Amino acid sequence: MRWRWVLLLAALLLAPLVLRGAFYERTMALVLLAAISACAWNILGGYAGQVSFGHAIFFGAGAYVPLLLYSRWQSAPLLGVPAGVAVSLGIALLIGIPTFRLQGHYFSMATIAVAELLRILVSNWPFLGAAVGLQGPAGGRTVWDLSFRSSVPYYYIFLFVLAVLLAATAWMERSRMGYYLRAIRAGERAARSLGVPVRRYKLYALMLSAAFTAVAGSLYALMIGFIDPDSGLGILVSVQMVIVAALGGAGTLSGPLLGAAILVPLQTEANALFGGGGTGLTYIFYGGIILVLCRFEPGGLLELWRRVLAPRTLRPERSRSAHPA
Repeated sequence: MRWRWVLLLAALLLAPLVLRGAFYERTMALVLLAAISACAWNILGGYAGQVSFGHAIFFGAGAYVPLLLYSRWQSAPLLGVPAGVAVSLGIALLIGIPTFRLQGHYFSMATIAVAELLRILVSNWPFLGAAVGLQGPAGGRTVWDLSFRSSVPYYYIFLFVLAVLLAATAWMERSRMGYYLRAIRAGERAARSLGVPVRRYKLYALMLSAAFTAVAGSLYALMIGFIDPDSGLGILVSVQMVIVAALGGAGTLSGPLLGAAILVPLQTEANALFGGGGTGLTYIFYGGIILVLCRFEPGGLLELWRRVLAPRTLRPERSRSAHPA
C-alpha cells in the first residue's frame, strides 16, 4: 500500500514536466485544489457521517480574509491565510454547537440555510465588497503575495498542502478520533452507549475539516486573485466538495483524489468546449452523479472496485494458484 502512494506522489511530481501547456497546468492545479477541498470535507462528511452542504462558509472565510487584508490594509495575502483559518474555526464553533443537536438530513438542511444566509449577508456588505467582490494584487510585489504567471508554482504548493492533509487524515484514521468518528457514522446512539463523547468529537471533526477547507479557500483566492459571493460562498462550492468525495468514495483516504481526477477535467473540458458557456453543464453533471450514486453505488467508485471489479481481476490468479502447472 505504501508503494502505491509513493508511485502516486512520484507521478504527481512529474506531471507538470510531462503535460506542458497553460491549459493542462491550470487543470492539474484545479484538480489538486478540488482534492484538498474534498479531503477536508471528507473528515466530517465521510468519516463522521455528518453530511454538510454548507462548507462553502469555511471556503469563503479562507478566501475572503487574505484579500480583505490586502484591499483594506495592503497586507500580503499570504499573511492572511492563518487569519482566515482562525475565522473559520470561530465560525465552526458558532455553527457546530447548535446544529449538532440535529441529525441526518436535518443537519444537512441546517448547513444549507446557514451558508445561504451568510452568502446573502456578504453580498450586501460593502466592507467585504458586496456583490462586486474583492480583488488581490495585480502583480507580485514580494514573495509573500504568491502571485505567479504560471500555474506550475501553484500546482506544487497545492501538492504540498494535499500531502500534509492526507498525512493528517491517515494519522486520524489510526487514532482514537478515527475510531470514534467511524462509530458515530455507524450509529450515534450506539456510539453514545459505548461511552463515545459524540457531540465533542463531531465538533473536533468539524473544526479540523473547517481549518483545511479554509486553507483551500485561501489557496483558491491566491491563485485566482479575486473572490465574490458566488465563487466563494455559492451553493455549488459546497456541492462540488460533496460530489467529488462521494464519487470516489467518501470515508476513504484516496476516494476524494479519484473523484477530483475525474470530475474536474470533465468540467474544465466542457467549459473549454463551449467557450465558457458550458458552466450550465455543471448542474447536469452534479445532478446526474447524485442520481447514479444514490441509485446504484452509494459507496462510490472505490466501493464498486472492491465489490465488483477487484474479485474478477483476482480470480484468474486464484485459479492458477489452485491448479499449478
